[in-house]
Amino acid sequence: MSITLSPLPAQNLPGAPARDLDPDFGRIASGVDLSQLTPETFAAVREALYKHSVLVFPKTKLSPEKQYELTQLFDPSSTSYGHGNKGRQEKSILHPDLKTIPRQPQVQVIGNGFVKEHEGLKDIQLKHPHHATFHKTKISDEDDHDYTRFYRWHIDSALYDLSTPRVTSLYAINVPKGRTQTLRYDDGSGDELQVPLGTTAFVSGIALFENLPPAQKSLAVRSKVRYAPHPYVWMSKAKSNSLGLGLVSEDAELPLDQLPAWSEEKVKVLPMLWKNDVTGKLHLQVHPSAIQELLISPIPSGSPRPEDALYPDGAHVTDLKQVREIVYGLQRPGFAPPKVYAHDWAEGDMCLFHNQGVIHSVVGAFAPDEVRIFRQCNLAASSDPVGPSEEDVKRWA
Repeated sequence: MSITLSPLPAQNLPGAPARDLDPDFGRIASGVDLSQLTPETFAAVREALYKHSVLVFPKTKLSPEKQYELTQLFDPSSTSYGHGNKGRQEKSILHPDLKTIPRQPQVQVIGNGFVKEHEGLKDIQLKHPHHATFHKTKISDEDDHDYTRFYRWHIDSALYDLSTPRVTSLYAINVPKGRTQTLRYDDGSGDELQVPLGTTAFVSGIALFENLPPAQKSLAVRSKVRYAPHPYVWMSKAKSNSLGLGLVSEDAELPLDQLPAWSEEKVKVLPMLWKNDVTGKLHLQVHPSAIQELLISPIPSGSPRPEDALYPDGAHVTDLKQVREIVYGLQRPGFAPPKVYAHDWAEGDMCLFHNQGVIHSVVGAFAPDEVRIFRQCNLAASSDPVGPSEEDVKRWA
């Protein structure tokens, strides 16, 4: 077997803007049986994924066990679901969205509607995340059928104690079809995007970095992000901006002494840029809703200091509103409609995405009788992402 890669399908929805993606971003993959990968074929799949960030394998058939085995190949010593399998905190904003397959606890069922039975789960009610539960403002009830928003841009990661999964596998079992929605940014820009119902949206971390102006590249290559302890509990009473790209600053986060027990050594302080294992490129990878502080190193001695340099002497930014403004300024240009890939799901699609190289979002608003069943698997990595090398810092700072 040899993998065949084809370009992503064109965006044919009326009014959709022409895409402006990284030329290497995203491929349709064929010629491979994902349930029977040889070491040589897997090596080709891995190289393709790290180069192209998102691979879609149409008309796939995989059991939960085989989906777990496939996902684990990318990090063989990893065995735990990305958010852990020892019970979920009820205050976490992730708590209602996932159902665990009993015989394969690393694989989760997500979707919408009532499902009588699926892989040992019986009489389950799936609930597709709706922006009204997380955003500060919402689309009116009258417009909710035809209009939608990005729910929450994120990286699949606990961002506390456990390391960020390298790869996520997302498998479409049942996909409602027949209508589209207009996605509104509602941020004053007038930006909109025509999307298939229930799309998953992706943005390239490589493009996020490479399209920045020099001063912001310098800031990013010198920065580390401190994430909040138990971030999904910490943010449980806070609300997102209208893009799902970070939280509104109104002191709604839980005080640290009201969180579940936590320890400083388990708090994640990660580089803002993550280095690709195969290509060596840098991805701007920040979960904007979970950030708490920024640690910015100074421009290295002997390097030029342009007049527009940002924090040339370094800084430890602890004001949460300022932290969010800095990160939003880095990320927002890369989330313009032409930069977003909105996948048009079909039943049997297996989407593998480089979770340490893309940022993605759930999208859409379903009616109660629109039943959607997906299986998701990602595994807490055996180590944290690697940041820029000394040579990278010298080049970009």
